[in-house]
Amino acid sequence: MATITINSNANGDQDSVIVPLLSVQRTTPNSTSQVAIVGSKVCPIESLDYEYGMAFFVFATSNFVLTLFAAIITAFISPAAAGSGIPEVKAYLNGVDAPGILSLRTLVVKIIGSISAVSSSLLVGKAGPMVHTGACVASLLGQGGSRKYKLTCKWLRFFKNDRDRRDLVTCGAAAGIAAAFRAPVGGVLFALEEMATWWRGALLWRAFFTTAIVAIVLRAFIDICLSGKCGLFGTGGLIMFDVYSANISYHVGDLPPVLALGVIGGILGSFYNFILDKVLRVYNLINEKGIAYKIFLACLISIFTSCLLFGLPWIASCRPCPADASEACPTIGRSGNYKKFQCPPGYYNDLASLIFNTNDDAIRNLFSKDTNAEFQHSSMLIFFVTCFFLSIFSYGVVAPAGLFVPVIVTGASYGRFVGMLVGPHSNLNHGLYAVLGAASLLGGSMRMTVSLCVIILELTNNLLLLPLIMLVLFVSKTVADAFNGNIYDLIMKAKGFPYLEGHAEPYMRQLTVSDVVTGPLQLFHGIEKVSNIVHVLRTTKHNGFPVLDEPPLSESPVLFGIILRAHLITLLKKKAFFFPTPDRTGMDALKQFSASDFAKRGSGNGDKIEDIELNEEEMDMLIDLHPFTNASPYTVVETMSLAKARILFREVGLRHLLVIPKISSVKISCGGYIDKARFHARTHIEFASSAGKQQVEKIKISVSDYEKILSGYLSKHQKLPTRISL
Repeated sequence: MATITINSNANGDQDSVIVPLLSVQRTTPNSTSQVAIVGSKVCPIESLDYEYGMAFFVFATSNFVLTLFAAIITAFISPAAAGSGIPEVKAYLNGVDAPGILSLRTLVVKIIGSISAVSSSLLVGKAGPMVHTGACVASLLGQGGSRKYKLTCKWLRFFKNDRDRRDLVTCGAAAGIAAAFRAPVGGVLFALEEMATWWRGALLWRAFFTTAIVAIVLRAFIDICLSGKCGLFGTGGLIMFDVYSANISYHVGDLPPVLALGVIGGILGSFYNFILDKVLRVYNLINEKGIAYKIFLACLISIFTSCLLFGLPWIASCRPCPADASEACPTIGRSGNYKKFQCPPGYYNDLASLIFNTNDDAIRNLFSKDTNAEFQHSSMLIFFVTCFFLSIFSYGVVAPAGLFVPVIVTGASYGRFVGMLVGPHSNLNHGLYAVLGAASLLGGSMRMTVSLCVIILELTNNLLLLPLIMLVLFVSKTVADAFNGNIYDLIMKAKGFPYLEGHAEPYMRQLTVSDVVTGPLQLFHGIEKVSNIVHVLRTTKHNGFPVLDEPPLSESPVLFGIILRAHLITLLKKKAFFFPTPDRTGMDALKQFSASDFAKRGSGNGDKIEDIELNEEEMDMLIDLHPFTNASPYTVVETMSLAKARILFREVGLRHLLVIPKISSVKISCGGYIDKARFHARTHIEFASSAGKQQVEKIKISVSDYEKILSGYLSKHQKLPTRISL
């Protein structure tokens, strides 16, 4: 309050009098003069608060510009960079190669757009984009760099196949989580539990080595940045939210509120997934109208977020600074527990302390120990509801945006609110309830257990909470599973990714593979006409085609193998043709190629049949497909259970599974087929030894004796006959 000092010599007993310029109590307006006279009853005219008006303008404008920038580069350069990226990477590791999700453009936009989006006050996280970033880097290494931008390396060509690239992308996803949360072991377990569809022992130590390197590099940069030249990076060391306490004790009486925390967290997590799924479907209808609508939606969410975040702290009342505060109160600077906002000196705004902070600092404030009196019930409830819905509305905009950190913030505020309600009836402080609340909402929305448990332990450095965290995660996941699916699976379904689950549905046991196959079947012969190949490639979108041999190449029709679309296009591009003459074979064409010609191309960078130009003479030529065909494809008979075929398809990591008819013929060797129906009492069978001694035994047998004769020959010669002729 402004004051003036009036010196008076009229009364000797009064040296000075302090008089306020404006009266504390409002009086009747002065209608006779517009001039305020010192010491008189002045008109209660209030000036506009330009300071806060300018603050809001700067706050909202900076948020708007950052959001607009992130939306523009995402919409125009790489739409695949929008969102978290975890669903896309998870689908890729399941075998879905969506266009552009791991390209160099996506990588650049993901990094720059994520920085802009997180800085724009949108309630989005960095963990998902970092997982996508790690996967993009790994994919580029797996394809030898980017040939389009002339960033290639010859020694990386050894990884140019689907299996090695899949392993590299898995390691990249683990590295992303390790970098986002400084949790190397949690990153490995996250890749194992949530991301990878196929896992093997060698991949475990490779992912572990990758995350170990991430931890070492992070430690080095943190040491460099301890001088304060890197902004907020490096604060907290490798433990981001240290809530370690050597004297944590809890008893059986603490279990009921912890169990309730898990149950409510599961319900809230499933509700969060449900609302997010509905919002994404609405956003999809808007985004389908064009790029302008995508950008407009992002800007609209930015303006709404700025107004809400700037206006809500005015609802909260100012609180006096605690006498034993561990830091300056009110806080002056970018981070801290006690934000002044509009409060007078010596007071702080608890809601502003959460809102006007980075997500990491907000989590650190919520997890902080010995601060039970720092927040009000109303402020915590308002912050929880705000985070719950803002994180949902912010995710679907056309910008890189993660869900991991917003869910942690929301869960921590919910957990702290429960801790405040429990109050002195529990041995756990409010910060520990915030940790358990974050675990419960993560378990309820993302449905992970082991990896989340380890990530939270690495984040908080509090091993004493391990039993309670395990209990909360188990309860919340179990409750949430009763309502809907994991949040990333719902997003994949909304995006249309054909993700193959690890289990077969019960109804599949009642079906066979013949019930689901569709026709007409497109196939090629071992020696095929060029025009036929071009026609099939142009009229279908299949990726693989069966190759059959028929007389005179074989005594009867036989499946030789399967050939890929990409390999056929390579043959047409190289023009590996020959005229139909008896002395020409496909081995001559094989000399024109090297292994690199058939190496896996980058996502979306393969040649297309529309780009192949052939004249009429070339269209009449032939191609020998035998040298380029996979002669050992996976096949199942048409009567195989659909459930078994599905498990085989997923566990082995197949892209093609050939279904062949069940016939009474059994092929013994290349000499032909044996039809059991042709065996009768007077049939003569001639066995030829594989040793080439022309050891012949002519035997008259019946159908029932056939198996005995064959087993006897096997026991005598210790090998099967190479030829059986009828």
